[in-house]
Amino acid sequence: MNYGIAFAPLVPAYVVWAALVVALIVAALLFFVRSRGAVVRTVSLVLMVLALANPSFTREDREPLTSVAAVVIDKSPSQNFGERLQQTETARAALMELLGRIPGLEVRVVEAGQSDGETDGTRLFNALGSALADVPPDRVAGAILLTDGRVHDVPADAAALGFTAPLHALITGSKDERDRRVALITAPRFGIVNQTQTITFRVEDQGSSGGTAQVNVRRDGETIETRTVQVGQPVQISVQIPHAGSNIVEIEAAPLQGELTPVNNRAVVSIDGVRDKLRVLLVSGEPHAGERTWRNLLKSDASVDLVHFTILRPPEKQDGTPINELSLIAFPTRELFQQKIDEFQLIIFDRYARQNVLPIVYFDNIARYVRKGGAVLIAAGPDYASPTSLWRTPLESILPAEPSGQVTETPFRAQLSAIGKRHPVTRDLEGAASDPPQWSRWFRVVDSKVTDGATVMQAPGDKPLLVLAREGEGRVALLLSDHIWLWARGYEGGGPHLDLLRRLSHWLMKQPDLEEEALRLSANGRELSIERQSMADAIANVTVTSPSGSTTTVALNAAQPGLWRGEMPVSELGLWRATDGKLTTLVNIGPANPLEFSEVTSTTEVLAPLTSATGGDSRRLTDTTGVTLPRILPVRSANTFQGDDWIGLKLRNASVVRGIGVLPVFAGFIGLLLLIGSLALTWAREGR
Repeated sequence: MNYGIAFAPLVPAYVVWAALVVALIVAALLFFVRSRGAVVRTVSLVLMVLALANPSFTREDREPLTSVAAVVIDKSPSQNFGERLQQTETARAALMELLGRIPGLEVRVVEAGQSDGETDGTRLFNALGSALADVPPDRVAGAILLTDGRVHDVPADAAALGFTAPLHALITGSKDERDRRVALITAPRFGIVNQTQTITFRVEDQGSSGGTAQVNVRRDGETIETRTVQVGQPVQISVQIPHAGSNIVEIEAAPLQGELTPVNNRAVVSIDGVRDKLRVLLVSGEPHAGERTWRNLLKSDASVDLVHFTILRPPEKQDGTPINELSLIAFPTRELFQQKIDEFQLIIFDRYARQNVLPIVYFDNIARYVRKGGAVLIAAGPDYASPTSLWRTPLESILPAEPSGQVTETPFRAQLSAIGKRHPVTRDLEGAASDPPQWSRWFRVVDSKVTDGATVMQAPGDKPLLVLAREGEGRVALLLSDHIWLWARGYEGGGPHLDLLRRLSHWLMKQPDLEEEALRLSANGRELSIERQSMADAIANVTVTSPSGSTTTVALNAAQPGLWRGEMPVSELGLWRATDGKLTTLVNIGPANPLEFSEVTSTTEVLAPLTSATGGDSRRLTDTTGVTLPRILPVRSANTFQGDDWIGLKLRNASVVRGIGVLPVFAGFIGLLLLIGSLALTWAREGR
């Protein structure tokens, strides 16, 4: 119990003080003139002033509160290196025993630093703040961190901790650790396809100095360069960007003898390949109703640089006018099909027939262009079945279907073949799910026999309508009807011409998203999404390798025809790899240089300034005898909470009031008796 006196003035405080001053002056005068009864009168005046102040005797029933100490256990990935995890668990058990011997101390233990796939680095102070969020600062006895010392959210000063108590850091690991890492200096995020980008990096050795290191550079899993570099010196490498989309570049240094871990010997750069301009050559043959369909589609795409030529005279027009007098401009055949043909990503022939405009030798050039990696699309009409068909040129060697010479002209609805339902060009086209498909009819198809490639769309009677094929390094597409313009014009509701033609042209130009056989990884929050595209009926399980080297086998589930998907939780930042035995893909999760693995040698220096500012200490757990924990002492009042073999916690005197008793001095009969008694004594003294 605590006893005391409290005042609750009956008048404003300045009146009480004024009355006290007057009483003291009067009392002084009484003593100065040696008045009889000066003492009694002074006592009477004081009692009247006290009555105005209204004093009360108080009694408080207080319950003492425990002091609270927080213990933060570092569970970050770097704690798995060497013997740190074992040291941590040994120290944790011993620490809890020592803290349990201190009376009046409440201990809160929190584990922190686990990688969640989103947060980079070890963040212990966020966890410390959460553990003590409901504790008043005057109850905090201090905090102890069990960590390797590599903490990435250290406050700038002690005031940011939110309490005035010691902070101690007990460091795992040993001071003679060695490690090598690859540090990125500059890394581009984007690159033009078929051009080079420069990456600057440095190999750093901690616990060792000087020397050289062998470095392997890989792009999308394939080694493109091996060189020996000087440790500690900036190194530049030039990497070509071969394709659009993500290009994963790995820079891996050979391990350092006796190093702590090789996990940070590798740095990853993801460069998004973008095409400067997709150059497309469109050659329109005889005029027809759908002539502008291709032009409108390609001109609407800002990434396409379109070169379009139209043959103004159909084959049946024989008016004797020389060809070179029919063109609005001269058709630069030699320039396009001999000198600059390799500058185009795609060549489209729209209802084109041999008209002696292109010499036969140029068709040889086009066939070689395809085999070297180019792309050709034939949008055919009756011209393909005629004696002047492109089939009857050197293009025959790359075209996937031979015309029979017949054209079927009857209404029909294009349908996806079994292969087409799985192929990324035609899969899940809008309206294709119903039978018959919900799109308008066409009225003409060129009868042909497929000699190569895959038929993804067909007419009734299993007649091929859209055939896709690969030839050498290039690709060829053959559309055996010239009525797709009916979809574009909205006839009978139209059809998905934009999706189909855009996918078709992008497949021809080797857009990675439209590959028939593909394995893809992507991060979605804390989930790693795995997608397998295949034309096969079944696929193998996928083996996923984490940045630390652990592997997980994932069985994918069929999502759509030709498409399988699966997910697994993300537990680490860095480069993840997936393979099904045939295909391999990579994805980098988080920053290119994760903080968690940038420096992995243990240290007392990072936390030392903050622990020193609070009166605490940052010291290693291990010595020549193994894990050695300092004594932990309760300290009531001090500025320093550490010594050679001990650390201290600041025990508090906090308490909570459970009850209060109040006895007013001048209230009721007692107060009345005091005042009347003092006046009576004054009167009695005066009467003598």
